[in-house]
Amino acid sequence: MKMTDNTILITGGGSGIGRALAEEFHKLGNQVIVAGRDEKKLDETTGSNPGMKSFTVDMANFESIKTFAAAVAAQFPQLDTVIHNAGVMIPEDLLSEKDNQSAVETVVNTNLLGPMRLTGELLPVLRKQTQATIMTVSSGLAFVPLAMTPTYCATKAAIHSYTESLRFKLCDTKFQVIELIPPYVATHLMGEHQANDPNAMPLDEFINETMEILTTQPAATEILVERVLQLRLATENGREKYDEFFKQRNAG
Repeated sequence: MKMTDNTILITGGGSGIGRALAEEFHKLGNQVIVAGRDEKKLDETTGSNPGMKSFTVDMANFESIKTFAAAVAAQFPQLDTVIHNAGVMIPEDLLSEKDNQSAVETVVNTNLLGPMRLTGELLPVLRKQTQATIMTVSSGLAFVPLAMTPTYCATKAAIHSYTESLRFKLCDTKFQVIELIPPYVATHLMGEHQANDPNAMPLDEFINETMEILTTQPAATEILVERVLQLRLATENGREKYDEFFKQRNAG
């Protein structure tokens, strides 16, 4: 991935990993555009980073995505990089009699359909550039799911699969397709507990290692910090060891 002189759109850019990536790319002199549902958080982000731009969008709503994509393409015809970072993670009890359908639809629409739809809407402007990058953000949980958030894990597994297919279809073009695979990172994705959990990878450490990989391995297709390797490579030790690892993580 080219690290400078880009015009970069980052969804979910008002907080957490999205904001941290936005600020790092902004420091490198890129034109960065952050997008999300929370206008206040977006304003805080752009206010702290003069020159950064923002748009509001509901990634769970196709009409909102279409309007947003058209506005971005019109105002930034030089757009050459999209980072699909927006996501939600909602605990679910699969054995509960309570209706979980609302949570399921929110997670699927935001985490899976949102990036797929936005990619389709932005391909026309991306194709006009001399080179372009699409980065998806999946999760280590795409490879070893957490049973308490089954739909989230399923959407991240699907994003991994979608990214591989997209990369193959674009392999003979000017596009680079990258998958960022975070471990458990100290953000507010699941609230204050996660943000302050000593077991979570500190956000600044994750971002520093991620930017180092992007800088030193410009042709990388998967961005894997050290702490996610155990999840990403879990199946390589055979089914029996994987099953044991899966049970241990979920029992904990």
